[in-house]
Amino acid sequence: MDTPIVFLMGPTASGKTDLAVELCRRLPMEVISVDSAMVYRGMNIGTAKPGKELLDEVPHRLINICDPAECYSAARFAEDARREIESIHVAGGVPLLVGGTGLYFRALEQGLSEMPAADPEIRLRIETEAKEKGWAAMHDKLAAVDPAAADRIHPNDPQRLQRALEVYELTGRVISEFHDLPSQSLEHPVIKIIVAPKDRRVLHDRISSRFEKMLQEGLVEEVQTLYERKDLGPNLQAMRLVGYRQVWEYLAGTLDYEQMKAHAVAATRQLAKRQLTWLRREENAAWFDSLASDLTDSVYNYMIKKEKKSIKL
Repeated sequence: MDTPIVFLMGPTASGKTDLAVELCRRLPMEVISVDSAMVYRGMNIGTAKPGKELLDEVPHRLINICDPAECYSAARFAEDARREIESIHVAGGVPLLVGGTGLYFRALEQGLSEMPAADPEIRLRIETEAKEKGWAAMHDKLAAVDPAAADRIHPNDPQRLQRALEVYELTGRVISEFHDLPSQSLEHPVIKIIVAPKDRRVLHDRISSRFEKMLQEGLVEEVQTLYERKDLGPNLQAMRLVGYRQVWEYLAGTLDYEQMKAHAVAATRQLAKRQLTWLRREENAAWFDSLASDLTDSVYNYMIKKEKKSIKL
């Protein structure tokens, strides 16, 4: 029987890390982070990255692997994650993939069509044009050459708009064509676990209190260090992350302190909503109440039951 892979998914602030640690204490599992924010070095507080003591006990692979000036993609994650999965399997362990970045999970499980690497010169040209004309005009430009992509991409999503236009400039082919190409899918059996509080209001409260705690722990100072770097700017992927974007605007004088807090909390709640919408589309996934007192036991027993049916855990 093939060695399994466990997906532990959930919206931000749902308690995935705590559950992952408890599972690793009970089973021969190793964590692979599935988080588009934790990949960046020097961005610890605002990403809710586990602390050194916890990481010493339960190491997390694929965190702190990029400088904030770099771009990190779903395709690169899938490649990195496959390498880490095989490494864990060779050592006799079970990969536990933990995070809330749905696109990364899907890229790993279902594969992504190969697309050209990012081109900094073209990206800068697109960003410059967008500053002059606005992203709505760039969306119209995309719609003229790739209506299917324009339907999928919101006019207020500059990152995906930029990528779609970049691919077209690089290859002369629309990004929709690449999405339709066959791609490599995951060959191992997957156990999917989703944790989330049944009451969304609880999640909202946790998001508010967590951001307040981040501020107390020095989030503004963390972003200040990034803000002072000459090679970083508000349009970079890392600086557009929820929380960091709002603190950057506060440091730039665009928002006052209270506005920054309100905007960051609102944006994080919107992120959680999008994550939940994505998660509801997941097939063959077991949902658990993240606030249940017996959460660890319930998830553990579910995995053991799955093991007895089809896989060796």
